[in-house]
Amino acid sequence: MPAGPRPPRGTWSHLTEPQLLAQCEVDTYRASGPGGQKRNKTSSAVRLRHPPTGLLVIAEESRSQHANKAKALTRLRRALYLDWRDPIDPATAATHPDLAGAIAGGRLDLGVKHPLFWPAAGVLLDVLAAAGAQVSTTAAALGLSTANVVEFLQSDPRLWQSANRLRAAHDRKPLKAT
Repeated sequence: MPAGPRPPRGTWSHLTEPQLLAQCEVDTYRASGPGGQKRNKTSSAVRLRHPPTGLLVIAEESRSQHANKAKALTRLRRALYLDWRDPIDPATAATHPDLAGAIAGGRLDLGVKHPLFWPAAGVLLDVLAAAGAQVSTTAAALGLSTANVVEFLQSDPRLWQSANRLRAAHDRKPLKAT
């Protein structure tokens, strides 16, 4: 990442797949492991480097380079939400555009496959970082219950790990799974 102010996550998270891929350095290589004889004969594994953010993701589980590239792009987009923090004012966080439609009836209740899940997770982690990794302050800022925030964080292991990394960075104990 170049020196200077960090561009907001939306600079990349709202790009189409071809636009995001165009910004990446794509490496293909042969991956070891299961997959039969074809596995060692084709370079089907994909590594994406996103120079603007410094993020790196890989996908090598499929025998198809095309499928691995699609998986790597999905992982890059997810990494933008998990690892790229945007500064946010907790007082106005509840009106963030990435939360539009994600909170209903005072609850953040989305499945991991829902298209609004990762944008909402990114905002939640941004607020958590701005709140000194304090879950109760984060919940209050978003108009949610503390239990709902913890439940949402637990819905994906990577999201849970990111929240606990933020807590460790703020010298707080890790959240306990319920």
